[in-house]
Amino acid sequence: MTSSEPDGLHSHDGHGKPVHWILDTNIVLDLWVFDDPASAALRAQVQSGAIVNFATPAMRAELERVLGYPHIAARMQIGKTNATAVMSAFDQFSVCAAEAPKASCTCKDPDDQKFIDLAVAHTLPLLSKDAAVLCMRARLDKLGVKLNPTLEKAMA
Repeated sequence: MTSSEPDGLHSHDGHGKPVHWILDTNIVLDLWVFDDPASAALRAQVQSGAIVNFATPAMRAELERVLGYPHIAARMQIGKTNATAVMSAFDQFSVCAAEAPKASCTCKDPDDQKFIDLAVAHTLPLLSKDAAVLCMRARLDKLGVKLNPTLEKAMA
């Protein structure tokens, strides 16, 4: 991961600067392990550099841990990829962020709190399919965090 703070890069400015988003581990798996067709547009935006994953070292460590799960390792074999390739893609398309302070709202799943904290701290869009995060939509919206925005709305 390259190291940088968003410094205004979290909104599209019309000058080609990337948009920073928070991608939870399941979304990253959809992009680089499951090759989910529903994620094709997001993958294209990430690969083009239009969207950059804003992630902390703890988020990277979680991905690395999850890649060792037997069912994920089996899926990587089917997709002819491996943990090294997935981590390389994560690093290539991510910017390293400092750990964020605890947000004013708490997620039921402590593993998801780091994503909430970073999104709230930087008022960045958060992509997640996790039920514990999805039920927080109204609270996150009040804090300025767009949960699962469409690409069109987020890039406008």
